[in-house]
Amino acid sequence: MKTYKEEHKAASEFDSRTEYLENELKIMKPRRFKLNLPGRDFRFEWEDLVPALAGTLGIIAMYSSVMMAWAEGLTNAWDHITLGKEFAIEVSRVEMIIPAFLFVILASGFFNPRANLAGNHGPMIPLIASIALAGAHPLALAILIGIFGLLLSFFKGGSRLVNLTSKGVAGGLLIFLGFSGALSQIRTIQNWSMGLSSSTVEIGTMGYLGLIILAFTVILYSYLARIDKRWLAIPACAISALAIALIGGASFDLQFTTEMGLPNLNPVYWWGNTEEGWMLGLPKAQHFIASLPFAILAVAMWSPDFLGHRIFQEMNYPKKSEKVLMDVDDTMTMCSIRQMVGTAVGGGNITSSWGTYLIPAAIAKRPIPAGAILLGIMVMAVAILGSPMDVAVWPPVRSIALLVGVFLPMIEAGVQMIKQSACAQAAGVCIFMAMVTNPVLAWALAMFLDNNGLIGDRDRAKRLSRVDRLVIPLSILAICVAAVLAVGMFKGSYGIDAFL
Repeated sequence: MKTYKEEHKAASEFDSRTEYLENELKIMKPRRFKLNLPGRDFRFEWEDLVPALAGTLGIIAMYSSVMMAWAEGLTNAWDHITLGKEFAIEVSRVEMIIPAFLFVILASGFFNPRANLAGNHGPMIPLIASIALAGAHPLALAILIGIFGLLLSFFKGGSRLVNLTSKGVAGGLLIFLGFSGALSQIRTIQNWSMGLSSSTVEIGTMGYLGLIILAFTVILYSYLARIDKRWLAIPACAISALAIALIGGASFDLQFTTEMGLPNLNPVYWWGNTEEGWMLGLPKAQHFIASLPFAILAVAMWSPDFLGHRIFQEMNYPKKSEKVLMDVDDTMTMCSIRQMVGTAVGGGNITSSWGTYLIPAAIAKRPIPAGAILLGIMVMAVAILGSPMDVAVWPPVRSIALLVGVFLPMIEAGVQMIKQSACAQAAGVCIFMAMVTNPVLAWALAMFLDNNGLIGDRDRAKRLSRVDRLVIPLSILAICVAAVLAVGMFKGSYGIDAFL
């Protein structure tokens, strides 16, 4: 069998750039847990800059959101703790240096290009306040998530769950997550523009600025999709939003406060003294007990998250490129190890597959390794420079990057997956259940119903074993229900108190 280097052809030998990129995907042969070298196993292309930039913008926004949520939650939960923006930024910078080098550049870039980058678990961000109020500890939560994730990946549970999720259920899940996420970012931009005020501008009088940014984003995104250049959406739309906001007079709202340099990289500073860092000290037994249901919930949500990212690759990559598709179990392994290591050195991120990188990479028809290396370098550079973080977390830039880089593509992918009536039925049930409960329970229940022929394709149950039809789906459903009830996720909606 010929190697990648032997099969590689120059771009000039193809009729179009797309044909060249698709051929690259077909001839690559990534080495699993072995050293992959540029030139021998993969190449850098200028298209790799787009997902790298998109992933950098996305992860800065997500990390800062996670750390601010932890800061606010712990401040409210503990009398002796007062954490603010400075703490959140410093912890974000820790996450962007050590884990980026170990698990982005080295792991996904050189040693296992089929493992997607370990990024952020977006759906868990709204739960962080509840996690803190429940008495959980970030380090205890990270250890439990890591252990559960490694167990699932060791027994190949991730890939099996992917195979048990039909296109209808997956499509419905993508549509719901994309739609709810898009609405959230739209509201963020609206609230930001309505809240602008200065010595010369009254609060609310600049509300039109958010509408202009959103309108221009829709036009630009539609145009890029029309000319088949959607992979440019994040940098193009984010930079446009930044320019419009500055030209519109919102520059007084953009403040540069983060100085150049390295954050404190000593784990003892963050966890060893209750008067410094997180101000929590090392976790005790009660912290692990309080963290347990949230850890189960986080890992249960990995499979649908990973599934959505892999589906994006399958939809944009050509046939015969299976060797470069994201491996769900390997990605789960990397996420599990990264979760424990990243938090142990002082971080607080809740990890999952890096969607703001892989989705643009799939659209650009690029494999994982080259862009991962570039992204890791960019992320580390931004963390050291400091001031670019202030721009990336500015609401118009952050929200537009997430809107066009993650949520709109998720909606499009979901719609494309439910062309058949059977798939549409399963998707409809999944969306309805997500609205009534949450995406995790919706996925678990819809998968059980679909695999038993109660919704969707009636013949699907005939092709599955009893274990795949009943044992696994019912076990997942029971675990998800127990975790959701234990942490009190239905208290606000249905008045059901937490069991713990």
